Amino acid sequence: MSREKLVVIGNGMAGIRCVEEIIKLSPDKYEITVFGNEPHPNYNRILLSKVLQGDSSIESIVINDWAWYKERGIRLHTGETVAQIHTESQYVKTLSGIRADYDCLIIATGSSAFIPPIAGVHKQGVISFRNINDCKTMMEYAKKYKKAAVIGGGLLGLEAARGLLNLGMETDVIHNAPYLMNRQLDRMSADLLRKELEEQGMRFWLSKETESITGLNRAKGIRFTSGSSLEADLIVISVGIRPNIELAKKSGMETNRAIVVDDFMRTSAPNVYAVGECAEHRGVAYGLVAPLYEQGKVLASLLCGEASEPYKGSVPYAQLKVSGVDVFSVGDIHSDDAETAIQLFDGIRGTYKKVTMKEGTVRGAILFGDSSEGSQLLNLVKKRAPISELSSPVNAGGNDFNEELAANMPDRETVCACNAVNKASIMCAVIEEGMQTTEQVRDCTKASSSCGGCRPMVAAIVQYALKHGKEGMASAADPVCGCTDVSHAALKAAIADRLSADLTGLKEDLGWNRVSGCPTCSSAIQYYESLYHPAHAQKDYYNTEHNGLTLNVRNDLIQAISSEYNSHAIGTELENYCGSLQYPVAVKAAITSGIHKPAGVLVHDLGITGAPAGWEIYIGGHSEHPVKQGQLIGIADSDEIALALSVSCLQLYRERADHGEPLWKWIEREGIVEIREMVFDEDYRQELVERTEASTARLNNAERLGEEICGNC
Repeated sequence: MSREKLVVIGNGMAGIRCVEEIIKLSPDKYEITVFGNEPHPNYNRILLSKVLQGDSSIESIVINDWAWYKERGIRLHTGETVAQIHTESQYVKTLSGIRADYDCLIIATGSSAFIPPIAGVHKQGVISFRNINDCKTMMEYAKKYKKAAVIGGGLLGLEAARGLLNLGMETDVIHNAPYLMNRQLDRMSADLLRKELEEQGMRFWLSKETESITGLNRAKGIRFTSGSSLEADLIVISVGIRPNIELAKKSGMETNRAIVVDDFMRTSAPNVYAVGECAEHRGVAYGLVAPLYEQGKVLASLLCGEASEPYKGSVPYAQLKVSGVDVFSVGDIHSDDAETAIQLFDGIRGTYKKVTMKEGTVRGAILFGDSSEGSQLLNLVKKRAPISELSSPVNAGGNDFNEELAANMPDRETVCACNAVNKASIMCAVIEEGMQTTEQVRDCTKASSSCGGCRPMVAAIVQYALKHGKEGMASAADPVCGCTDVSHAALKAAIADRLSADLTGLKEDLGWNRVSGCPTCSSAIQYYESLYHPAHAQKDYYNTEHNGLTLNVRNDLIQAISSEYNSHAIGTELENYCGSLQYPVAVKAAITSGIHKPAGVLVHDLGITGAPAGWEIYIGGHSEHPVKQGQLIGIADSDEIALALSVSCLQLYRERADHGEPLWKWIEREGIVEIREMVFDEDYRQELVERTEASTARLNNAERLGEEICGNC
């Protein structure tokens, strides 16, 4: 059978990560052709600053070498620029005349450095810092000249400046704001950063506007609008990026700041998709690696026919790591956006921590000197966690502090945001796979393989896992069953990270004592498989033990409250949303329109009752031993909100509980306050409802396909 033709314009991190995901999901589906305008295979652009700083070689930052493409049958054209996209005839053409037909086209053209309209900016000796060629140019200049200047005191500008210092050049940084990284830092952290970098040899010109580049044919210096000037033989421009959209725009696709895409990365042209810095999703174009990888994963699932959640956007964050200076920033950190929740400065260790809040939730954070808490704070900002989740301040530093962070971090918490690797995956790599070093864990899980900002936390978890072994897993004392020592958390992590549907192989890899298993572990594995990889789940699973939803619905015939409280209407909608889904344990729900027909609302897993103030939602009731009274989640003043609260609670239970764990026990473990905070976050509640809808739709499609197959037998 002939394969479909997939063409990728762009050989960078976003496009090739999408190709990697496609090959994992469906290796024989596409005949793949890649065009890249650089003469190199795919490399990690984020680590260019490490090359300048002497921490890495150009060869070491290559992600996929020439052999990788050849082994997978990918036709790679380097040094080729695609000049035309014919969307009607579905082919692309390069400047040199190479033509490639496509069934699907991915545009991953990335971005270029923004060059401001400064007089003389195009003179020899003025460069940007975006690729390997720029890196080599800086190295060559350092052999001949001694004075360099960087225009731009942001993240990339400071990394470039530190690299120039390492090359032996006198380096000045010009910034138009009163303090460095003014978008990501507050005044105090920026002053600490400036002081540290000045001690390393950098010089700063703050609140300065560049008027022109001096020199006849080659750059000799910079003249400021104030009239003062600065000598420089090499000038690096680092004031921002501009998405490469000219090709898409010329081809008639909808563009704004970047190429406009929907939640599945589709452009306005048929069978054409865009990912990475050239894509604009819901009005935002991202310049960070984590969102680009998330986009690539969603698109790969779509192109391979796999069910996938839509891309909802990402929380941007900044990570600076130059010569021992760790800086991390995320979210709203300025006083006009949020108020300060925690602010700590340790003059002895040279560390600074600030966490902001708004409306009782975590909204932003800055870390200077020690960024090991970065991934935890990023997760809190992402889910807008209540400030009660902030860990108590710890004054002791060093390894003990990192070990305490590793011990207190939940197994499900993301450690490497770039590659979506959680703590459990790292623990499993050490405990189950035998990895002994941070580098081995990186190669095994990809944790810390991109920007490297999470490396201290990854190293801490590796050491914690080596020291504590299986006892260090949060649920290690509670294995799935007698067939294995593997916990539910470890099993979930293994299934979530595994793309193969071979469950026997999964058990062998995890060291199952009996590969044949038992009903307990077989049900658990099938449940988690259906949760993370519904396309792989065996359909028989849905026709055996059905841990579904049972409804007990009553209308109050006396109509003591408004007639708009119709329990049958909510019951019908709840059945439509959740009735066909599986749960860790069968769920019983009771719905009544009023107190005269209570229906045991307080002793059901989910209880909904009408009241004068609106619908009251209770969860966690249990009528058998041990008897538990349901706890109030909240009061909804409309059917829609009551339904959304109920559905989101059940979806949380599906995703976060262990298989076989009753809902009341899960609530005791998770905490009613945390659950309440999550479902009352309107955006997150809507995400949970949409995930429920997607799960129900996938299941209905699978059942419909099964009926069609049986009908043709």
